[in-house]
Amino acid sequence: MILTALFIIVGQLFVITDAVGNLPIFYSITKGLDKKERHETFLTAAIFSFILLVVFTFLGKFILDIFGIKMSDFRIAGGILILVIAIIILVRGSLFQAKEKIEVGVVPLGCPLLTGPGAITTSMVALATYGAPVTLLAITINFLLSVLVLSFGERIFKTIGETGAMIIGRIMTIILAAIAVSFIHSGISMWIAEFTR
Repeated sequence: MILTALFIIVGQLFVITDAVGNLPIFYSITKGLDKKERHETFLTAAIFSFILLVVFTFLGKFILDIFGIKMSDFRIAGGILILVIAIIILVRGSLFQAKEKIEVGVVPLGCPLLTGPGAITTSMVALATYGAPVTLLAITINFLLSVLVLSFGERIFKTIGETGAMIIGRIMTIILAAIAVSFIHSGISMWIAEFTR
């Protein structure tokens, strides 16, 4: 049961963060940096995104309670948000246009590319569904996978090419849309169960 939950959460986070599909974006943002500087930038982004995701995952429930938002509401809203993100990526090719990539934050690679609304929503839902230990372990594993992908990003990018990365990104986006629908479905089911009590 724990291994199954771990596999599900890691799979969802890996799909949503989409480190492989985002490699062209990562490399376009760090264009002009040498290999060492790029590696340091990627590592900083991964660490920043990890800390940000952990903080928002465990403080998210507290924030929801302050505003009186139920988990069923959050699942539905989060599912809709992730679905919109997936649609934007499918239509535009990426979540951000080239000129927006530089303007999204101090570390745009870490947030929102690695840790965005989708990853935060997924982690918060996982925390409510599976508990803190499994969720924290899943976030850590996904962090290590992201570091691995970014560390070998140049080799991966050269092997699969820009077209290959784009195809993988599109497939991941379709899976992302399916995860969003799953969130909406489970949220509606929870809402109906609460309403019919």
